[in-house]
Amino acid sequence: MELFFRSLSKFTTSIILLLFLFSCFSFNSSEAYDALDPNGNITIKWDIMSWTPDGYVAVVTIYNFQKYRRIEKPGWTLGWTWAMKEVIWSMVGAQTTEQGDCSRFKGNIPHSCKKDPTVVDLLPGTPYNQQIANCCKGGVLSSWAQDPSNAASSFQVSVGAAGTTNKTVRVPKNFTLKAPGPGYTCGPAKVGKPTKFVTQDGRRVTQAMMTWNVTCTFFKEKIQV
Repeated sequence: MELFFRSLSKFTTSIILLLFLFSCFSFNSSEAYDALDPNGNITIKWDIMSWTPDGYVAVVTIYNFQKYRRIEKPGWTLGWTWAMKEVIWSMVGAQTTEQGDCSRFKGNIPHSCKKDPTVVDLLPGTPYNQQIANCCKGGVLSSWAQDPSNAASSFQVSVGAAGTTNKTVRVPKNFTLKAPGPGYTCGPAKVGKPTKFVTQDGRRVTQAMMTWNVTCTFFKEKIQV
């Protein structure tokens, strides 16, 4: 009997030690979580509006679906990695921070040839012919609950060296969204239902050729128990 209790004591001690070690590794972890707004997120919609001879034209919109968290100056920075050898011929309402190596092109030079472009919003006061709706706020976004009219930011991008149909086009990878503070964690782009658009007079509805959705959540220290 004494041997049994001695073995039980050793077993209990081992369990306690394992639980202690587990708690040391799992008490604090960095996760995309916000206790004040657990369902809040920033959604990026990539709507292909038309096909071109070597790619497509898309409107990319960033929606701040968080209840209270704004994106303040200097604003958002959006990045991704192309799946193939795509280039950006032109942009309206935003710009890439670097052009990259476009030496393989003769004549017309793309706006950006980087494999992993970084995009920023244009500033207020941008010439009208370089704007589209919901652009040019310097990357500042209000929250959806507080000011939905200013909770979205859009830009247009003309992509070349890309697929020209729903079957041949490839989804960009490794999306990143940076903003003042800890930043955001983005999931993979997923094909969704094509976005529908209502004309200003409300008499006609059009839709995107294809729509990709990316969900990004606020990166915050989470306490696990």
